[in-house]
Amino acid sequence: MQTIQTRISLALLILFANLGLSTQAQQSGIIADGAQPTLVAADYKFTEGPAVDKDGNVFFTDQPNNRIMKWSTDGSLSVYIDDSGRANGLYFDNDGNLLACADLKNELWQIDSYKNVTVLISDFEGKQLNGPNDLWVDPKGGIYFTDPYYQRDYWTRTEKEIEKERVYYLTPDKKNVRIVADDLAQPNGIIGTPNGKNLYVADIRDKKTYSYSIQKDGSLTNKKLFVEMGSDGMTIDNHGNVYVTGRGVTVFNKKGEQIEQIPIDQRWTANVTFGGKDRQTLFITASTSVYTLKMNVKGVR
Repeated sequence: MQTIQTRISLALLILFANLGLSTQAQQSGIIADGAQPTLVAADYKFTEGPAVDKDGNVFFTDQPNNRIMKWSTDGSLSVYIDDSGRANGLYFDNDGNLLACADLKNELWQIDSYKNVTVLISDFEGKQLNGPNDLWVDPKGGIYFTDPYYQRDYWTRTEKEIEKERVYYLTPDKKNVRIVADDLAQPNGIIGTPNGKNLYVADIRDKKTYSYSIQKDGSLTNKKLFVEMGSDGMTIDNHGNVYVTGRGVTVFNKKGEQIEQIPIDQRWTANVTFGGKDRQTLFITASTSVYTLKMNVKGVR
């Protein structure tokens, strides 16, 4: 009798567990029915920094080859800039200029629609930055950017001028650069909410991602652990879900609960954004390749 009851209990536990998993999968629903990651191209050296313009075209970097590529909403690919200052992370500002973390000389670039380059930042307090890596523009036009140190084979220097690897904020008038976070091991991926109230920063070396409250002056407060996972690049959708990268793309809801895992057949997934005319195409840069995935959710500014 006891054996039968045990078997019944185990069967019920398995049933409820399966129901729970099924419900969780159904509740996610962020990927379009039947959609799978689609390989767009695989002839790059290392892809990074996808950024979407107002029309849904996606610009991304082939960093070792020193160029910025363009994926158009019709699916075509072209070289946008073939001397990009070793650009890494990209983002469009509120005026439609393409911003680039130009790693060759550790600068922050603004590239207008005619491809004219303006250097917004070349140093901090007279010292060379470690290497601007990724960035996000707030609704006011201020720019948050991460500054980790990754030794490059095309640099002549072999050590830091600034010991700490920080998060900085360039004010909307482009006149002042301020430290907003200096207690991270190696900040990398960064993304904010469209209302400009919260910022997510990934500490890739410490394998953690934090959330911050953004104050009116651009400073950050209320640091909280969001997830026990770092990220190379990040994006956010119109439901507030946060997408982190590394081994494929992992999606967390606002509470930091994992709701989806998107495997990518590459050794490393570097970054992600939403593109396409309807902003429902997840654009993924992964090692030598780029992929797209049709979604039910949309990207946001």
